[in-house]
Amino acid sequence: MIESVLVGHWSDPVARTGCTVVHFPEAVIASGEVRGGSPASREFALLEPARLVDRIDAVVLSGGSAFGLAAADGVVQWCEEHGRGFPTGGGLVPIVIGLGLFDLMEGDASVRPGAAEGRAACQELLGYNVAAQGRVGAGTGATVDKTRGREHARPGGLGIAHREHGGFGVVAIMAVNSFGRVVADGEAFDEPPPTIPGDPFANTTIGVVVTDARLTKAQCHLVAQSAHDGLARAIHPAHTIFDGDAIVAAATGEMHHKLDPPELEAVRHLAALATADAIRAAVA
Repeated sequence: MIESVLVGHWSDPVARTGCTVVHFPEAVIASGEVRGGSPASREFALLEPARLVDRIDAVVLSGGSAFGLAAADGVVQWCEEHGRGFPTGGGLVPIVIGLGLFDLMEGDASVRPGAAEGRAACQELLGYNVAAQGRVGAGTGATVDKTRGREHARPGGLGIAHREHGGFGVVAIMAVNSFGRVVADGEAFDEPPPTIPGDPFANTTIGVVVTDARLTKAQCHLVAQSAHDGLARAIHPAHTIFDGDAIVAAATGEMHHKLDPPELEAVRHLAALATADAIRAAVA
């Protein structure tokens, strides 16, 4: 178990929306990658390996599409009050990454996660191994399998999974609101291409993968790429232009030695497996 990974939810089951905060007691090295064609994000550019800031304090996964990115404001405020942030001459600036998914057509579109809701999720932080899964937080209004039209959609959700091997662990927290369908492990992808319905723009799978390995920012970027590979194993089709698929990869460094190339590849493999597991758990 990676004890430093905490998860908190705010959910509105009537309006069918919510947000999820992934919080780290200490700032962690992180990077990320977007592969979907329609992302909604905040501060994601600073995750690029060449950017100056290499550590983050929290990640917010939210419903409400671009409106829901405002939930990160409340998390920034909460982090500041708890003495968290990147040191500057003007004080600490919390680094909070925001990722949004489109759930506006599932309940009351006028209700979206905002600063108060992001702050409320921070008040509910628990260890990832006991945090709620399914139709909670960012997964409250999520749906999957919309390739044949929204009338055929099934409930999505938020899933959490953990994998470990060789002394290293990876946890994945995924909010699954995909255009494609979630497929079982080993299921063949031999079906014909999907027929694109008239209104396919209501999707996106977003998430966070965290390892206890000690990684550089560039290595975290490689882990994020492998997590996307896991997404593609569990969702078919994946990374479409109608999805905003984005994943943040973070390293807590609890395993203190630097990794050699074989160990890094082991972590990447675990990231792919945990991501696929979490996606399947979200709709289980």
